[in-house]
Amino acid sequence: MLHHHAPEIDHGTPERESAVQVTLTIDGQAVTVPQGTSLMRAASQAGVQVPKLCATDSLEPFGSCRLCLVQIEGRRGYPASCTTPAEAGMVVHTQNGQLQKLRRNVMELYISDHPLDCLTCSANGDCELQTQAGVVGLRNVRYGVAGQAIEGVAGAHHCDAAKDESNPYFTYDASKCIVCNRCVRACEEVQGTFALTIAGRGFESRVSPGQSQPFMGSECVSCGACVQACPTATLQEKTVIELGQPEHSVVTTCAYCGVGCSFKAEMKGETVVRMTPWKDGQANDGHSCIKGRFAWSYATHKDRITKPMIRDRITDPWREVSWDEAIGHAAARFKAIQAKHGKDSVGGITSSRCTNEETYLVQKLIRAAFGTNNVDTCARVCHSPTGYGLGQTFGTSAGTQTFRSVRHADVILVIGANPSDAHPVFASRLKRRVRQGAKLVVIDPRQIDLVSSPHVKAQHHLPLKPGTNVAMISALAHVVVTEGLVDEAYVAERCDTKSFNEWRDFVARPENSPEALEAATGVPAAEVRAAARLYAAGPNSAIYYGLGVTEHAQGSTMVMGIANLAMACGMVGREGVGVNPLRGQNNVQGSCDMGSFPHELPGYRHISDSTVRGQFEAAWGVTLDPEPGLRIPNMFEAALDGSFRGLYCQGEDIVQSDPNTQHVAAALSAMDCIVVQDIFLNETAKYAHVLLPGSSFLEKDGTFTNAERRISRVRQVMRPLAGLADWEVTQKLANALGYPMAYRHPEEIMAEIAALTPSFAGVSYAKLDRLGSVQWPCNESTDEAGTAIMHREKFVRGKGRFIITQYVATDEKVTRRFPLLLTTGRILSQYNVGAQTRRTPNNQWHDEDRLELHPHDAQERGIRDGDWVGIESRAGQTVLRAVVSERMQPGVVYTTFHFPESGANVITTDSSDWATNCPEYKVTAVQVLPVSQPSEWQQQYATFNRDQLAALAAASAPAEVVGQ
Repeated sequence: MLHHHAPEIDHGTPERESAVQVTLTIDGQAVTVPQGTSLMRAASQAGVQVPKLCATDSLEPFGSCRLCLVQIEGRRGYPASCTTPAEAGMVVHTQNGQLQKLRRNVMELYISDHPLDCLTCSANGDCELQTQAGVVGLRNVRYGVAGQAIEGVAGAHHCDAAKDESNPYFTYDASKCIVCNRCVRACEEVQGTFALTIAGRGFESRVSPGQSQPFMGSECVSCGACVQACPTATLQEKTVIELGQPEHSVVTTCAYCGVGCSFKAEMKGETVVRMTPWKDGQANDGHSCIKGRFAWSYATHKDRITKPMIRDRITDPWREVSWDEAIGHAAARFKAIQAKHGKDSVGGITSSRCTNEETYLVQKLIRAAFGTNNVDTCARVCHSPTGYGLGQTFGTSAGTQTFRSVRHADVILVIGANPSDAHPVFASRLKRRVRQGAKLVVIDPRQIDLVSSPHVKAQHHLPLKPGTNVAMISALAHVVVTEGLVDEAYVAERCDTKSFNEWRDFVARPENSPEALEAATGVPAAEVRAAARLYAAGPNSAIYYGLGVTEHAQGSTMVMGIANLAMACGMVGREGVGVNPLRGQNNVQGSCDMGSFPHELPGYRHISDSTVRGQFEAAWGVTLDPEPGLRIPNMFEAALDGSFRGLYCQGEDIVQSDPNTQHVAAALSAMDCIVVQDIFLNETAKYAHVLLPGSSFLEKDGTFTNAERRISRVRQVMRPLAGLADWEVTQKLANALGYPMAYRHPEEIMAEIAALTPSFAGVSYAKLDRLGSVQWPCNESTDEAGTAIMHREKFVRGKGRFIITQYVATDEKVTRRFPLLLTTGRILSQYNVGAQTRRTPNNQWHDEDRLELHPHDAQERGIRDGDWVGIESRAGQTVLRAVVSERMQPGVVYTTFHFPESGANVITTDSSDWATNCPEYKVTAVQVLPVSQPSEWQQQYATFNRDQLAALAAASAPAEVVGQ
């Protein structure tokens, strides 16, 4: 039987435990535990399970249910074991006649106010109330049940309380609520939203979202923590009510953001009943967000592509064919292109949503079967500056810490990231630490949740103007250097002296002072100075940053500036500090690790290194080109020039996600053969000639690597709807191109990765199954589980390198024609290009991209909340609905990019980072004015989209209809 809730109690986290040990006696057994351990936990360690309802291992002890009463010799009364700390010499009894009677009486009161449907309840077999009633031996109820009073006994009850069905994912049945407070505490302690409360007093007490609102009208973020904590069927997944209790479970890894949460896919046969966060998951520790917890139904959506299809031109209808015909057709087209235009006339894009093994195979196919290094990945347009910047300063292209490390931070600096929306499970950890006393500094143009939340307050919010990140980091560094806040001992021991001295001289210049840069950043110098002093003082200060750092013309410069600041203050190499990029997609870290960049082989080793190249040549049986290939933007330019003619694109939607949509579409239209492998007809597939069905994360085996370098298993829970997993499709294509691949399982692919990639040398499926996850680097020189904290004794490159970061103003400057700056980001309920989340009930929260603007800018233009507005840049124009919001600063507007019809990237330009070509999504000069109709691009999109859907429909239509 599956247990919805953990049977053991583990009150108290390790950092709160005392080093002092105490010995006591529990039911005749001597037990030694750390001082301060609850009696319930001490009993559990002795193998004694005390009955409970309000207690759970994920929450602080509460002591309200009165089931966990114990007797302590020499003391009066019967204290709750969950809130009573163990003391030396205690003699505790958890079972005797009096305790049994008291517990039975308590349970009798609970059951007397509970409905009569226990035998038919959807939680049957998964209800702690039922279980504990059996444990305490309750057989009869003297007070009447479900309002059916025994003669002469009052029958007040709550069994006619109304249900709240407003949330699409779970129901709230107040008639079954026992007011244990677990859901309220989970919302506060685990999630940090404080959306639930106990309304009323005494017998009238009931759980209430907000001010007696329905769940959908409250501040609830649908993370599922309350559902997970509920011991009855009061809060329950609608899928369980519909399908019944699951029969088995498989542990896997979420396919949304870079947090990499572990989940149990709880199943009936091959049908997913629910996804519950795995309590042993080291990235999430049993927590989840709305996307991972509930938004998985896209995997079986009616829009899934399940048959291979081909066509000669994008104006033709699709034709369904067999796998062999589709693969053969694609291979023939690629061979013909290369025969006519040369081997470098084709290339490929790997997926940051696919597994490490699948990504590795795609880059191997491009290099070994195509014979070119024209391979790139979506990290090009999000975190490529992270790889470059951290590689230059620290010597490796990844974050330094675990997510758990934030528990030890005294100061948390968040730059260009909105964790509450984009990385919500990590945000809950961060907010908990702030509530415990850590100081928070937020650098962001908007008043994000971490600034404006009533429950978490930033000590300092530095609302800089978009495009001035480097000016801000220079100003912070100036304060550290000129006010004597440098950790001189750390720098002397750990860093390159020459580069530090040059950097110190540079940032100390008057032009880098907060006062001198105030006009550029728009942030008062006094605030900048206070934030710098706070960060430098620590003692443990951690930096977390996101796409608001990397997606700039100076993205790489800013990453290096962040690394400079951290080294100068001695904030790298231990718990609670570090430089931590919050990766966007589930496997964007892994796609980079696997050699998806045109200049790097797996493990970030340059293709020009003859020794490294020789290792791969020997293993792959080919001669590799020593010259780097084309980046994604170069592919587009080459396509328009006529020299790049064919593209294999796995699991990425470059038309929607890359900047300057019309430019991307023109480049794709110029190619002779585009092969798209995906689960839906995405925007890029509408320009394809071959459409190969992809498989969702539920249909495959492999691994993902999250933002903390944690490698976790992805396990197949149902067969691929199209018959093949993604790695099998790539293997078939390689064989059709004449390059043999014969893997029988992804485990064999990982074995090859480990053999060729030093940082993965100790990674194996057997180890992952045993340990749950490991963190690279993982080899003979590391702990068995890999490396939790990077750069402990020294930096990977040896001595940390400081790099001068000169601020250069962006070319995207406001003008009379374009007086506003547009920046972009994400929202909680949607993910990336929305291909997954738009096909779930998450649309009930956010069903269109909107433009946020400040009331001053709205009033100046005669715009009211909800009006349609046109947004025009030098790249293009689109139309969105306006949201007038104080979260914005005057002169700055903001939108998301989850819906293709919005055309958010129609207006972003092709301005990009100087080192990596990462687009400058976060700074686009625009004008915003009221309009009455869609933009020209949107009208063209509607027509094109209609035609492409008609072409898709024709593929499965009867033959006689297709011919008409």
